[in-house]
Amino acid sequence: MKASNAHWKARLVGSIPELLGREIDIYETEIELRKKGKVEERVFAETRLRRGVYGQRYDNGHRYDGHKVQDLVYPSGAQTKGPNTLWDAPGMQRIKIPYGGLNASQLEVLAELAEEYSDGIAHVTTRQDFQLHFVHIDDTPTLMRRLASVGITTREACGNSVRNVTACPYSGVCPDETFDVTPYAKALSRFLIGHPDCQDFGRKFKPAFSGCHQHACGLVNLNDLGAVAVTRAEEGSIRRGFALYVGGGLGTVPYQAKLFDSFLPVEELLPTSQAIARVFARLGEKKNRNRARIKFLVDDLGIEKFRELVLHERKVLPHDPRWVDYVRAAEASREQPSRPGKVLSDDPTFSRDFQQWLKTNSRPQRQEGYVVATVTLPLGDITSYQLRAVADIARRFTPESIRSTVEQNLVLRWVSQIDLPELYSALEAVGLNQPGAGTIVDIVACPGTDTCKLGISSSRGLAAELRMRLTEKSIQLDEALQDLHIKISGCFNSCGQHHIADLGFYGVSRKVSGYTVPHFQVVLGGEWENNAGTYGLPIMAIPSKNVPELVARLGERYIADRNKGERFQSFIKRIGKAAVKKLIEDLARVPGYQENSSYFSDWGDPREYTIDDIGKGECAGEVVSSVEFDLTAAEREVFEAQLLLEDGKADDAGRRAYLAMVHAAKGLIRAEYLDISDDEEAIATEFRVRFYDTQKFHDPFVGGKFAQYFFAAHESAGRGYSRESAHRLVEEAQLFIEACHSCYNRVGTAIQSVVKV
Repeated sequence: MKASNAHWKARLVGSIPELLGREIDIYETEIELRKKGKVEERVFAETRLRRGVYGQRYDNGHRYDGHKVQDLVYPSGAQTKGPNTLWDAPGMQRIKIPYGGLNASQLEVLAELAEEYSDGIAHVTTRQDFQLHFVHIDDTPTLMRRLASVGITTREACGNSVRNVTACPYSGVCPDETFDVTPYAKALSRFLIGHPDCQDFGRKFKPAFSGCHQHACGLVNLNDLGAVAVTRAEEGSIRRGFALYVGGGLGTVPYQAKLFDSFLPVEELLPTSQAIARVFARLGEKKNRNRARIKFLVDDLGIEKFRELVLHERKVLPHDPRWVDYVRAAEASREQPSRPGKVLSDDPTFSRDFQQWLKTNSRPQRQEGYVVATVTLPLGDITSYQLRAVADIARRFTPESIRSTVEQNLVLRWVSQIDLPELYSALEAVGLNQPGAGTIVDIVACPGTDTCKLGISSSRGLAAELRMRLTEKSIQLDEALQDLHIKISGCFNSCGQHHIADLGFYGVSRKVSGYTVPHFQVVLGGEWENNAGTYGLPIMAIPSKNVPELVARLGERYIADRNKGERFQSFIKRIGKAAVKKLIEDLARVPGYQENSSYFSDWGDPREYTIDDIGKGECAGEVVSSVEFDLTAAEREVFEAQLLLEDGKADDAGRRAYLAMVHAAKGLIRAEYLDISDDEEAIATEFRVRFYDTQKFHDPFVGGKFAQYFFAAHESAGRGYSRESAHRLVEEAQLFIEACHSCYNRVGTAIQSVVKV
């Protein structure tokens, strides 16, 4: 039986950073307030999304593992039927893993949580995050506390916020890198998480780092903010910097990132990123979600105008010592090997399986005698048992240096070459010795119709089928085919990154003789290398059941007709899309239902296919202004003040009620003046000048009466509260917050139109 939230809260006291613990307490209170109808659903939706709690599809009742349909034994008392809401059925918890960095203890906690609250499976995403599916919302505060106890947060894993900061998993050990970008990814993640300038975006914002231009490990070109390590000589020394890119993104229509600065010194990374965030928050689209990403803002303004606005914003930014402190702190941390690096000599007794794994799943580090070993995770899934095993293996063979990758795998760094046979045996014992990392069998796929509300076709089902077929003949595959990349999305939103694959697919549907048939649009011409250098284009839709034959035909044509050394992307460009379409157009035909009914169901799902259960996605939630967030937080604090009063803590209750008024006032002020400090005197002064003296706050019936409550509470703050005075202040605080809501409803548009430029 699972322990209660209260049990874990008490047990983990002292092991969670105070600020993070307070945030989780707030979230838990917000859940209770939502249940009581005291928080509007759309506001709470964005609140939970910013903590990584996500609604999911709940109609399939199975997970496809590539061999057969596995019926799920739902945890948490989940219902398999009934309303598809977070209150009636579990959802998904996304877990933020900056730059993919993990240690053994963190893997073990992930294993425990997957086992106790999910279906025993953790999923690695294309942004180096972890996801647990079928998690009940009532369990999420405990998940967050247990993660926080080992240094992991879910803060802003979803929502209109700065998402996980990704980075090349080989940073620090790659022979081709300019320098190790890990410290800078770590510093940026720490700086931007929860930053006030990153709380009012119209959509999500994704940063990424790469140590070089030529490889794809960081995928800088498809991110909102991308940084590639560069250096230049200055006065006889080498100075570090970044080629900084902005405005990339996939989605329905992909945009290549634009070069913002060819050399941004490392000390300017954090302030410039902050300035970019402020410009995006101020000028980015808020109403039309389809144009709310920064890529549209950069495109509309042009990179020159956008750069001008950001540089002006950077110039007027108040100095923040964290710009330097965070970077220096991160730079001071260095990975050190736990075992001596020794070269592995060839041995004729090595098994064929080990030699194949060695070829595809190990790569030399720039440090002599060491390699990076990749743990291939088909479909990005790993069981609780396997997570614990990887934790043990990491302790045994490495300095607990583990990274997740954008290809949905795990890598173990600092493995001594001589230890590879033993490491392979340990992986083999738990079923994690699959070869083929980075090859055609290492297929990337989003969750698709398994759990995503937007899924149209089964991306995981197709990926598993292709992997199974290709693995069966992988030894016989031509070397040129081994290097191809296949990526699959369940819909057009590109979560599976189909635009940058040699062979990309995204789910669509077609009506055939009155039946709805699952299809995949075929995308060709994408380039994985050069940090996602080129995006492919769709060529035609093919029934899902014909996609394996399509892959076989294109592969055979490529091997037969390619020029020496010609890459697949160049081959497709040379022969032309017309020739490709002619080669595969017969595969677009769907046989009649009586002729072959299998076409009318999807991979891994024997039921007749339908799109009736496609729902509304929750990738970022509705746009909720920072004012609404602040007022919701103020209401939560008033509620907490009532609880303190009930416990006989009058002084604490009075102080909490007063702070609720301060936070509500600050919320309104921030709509006009972003740089308002946390100083209570400054907030009271700015509120008086901007709202009371101008009469913006005056209600038609009571004038500025409720503002007077705030001013009086400010004057008496710190004098102590009796039960009576605390009770009165709680009531006055609630009235003041209601008046703030009313003010924002009346003049909110006018307020936002005068935000400082």
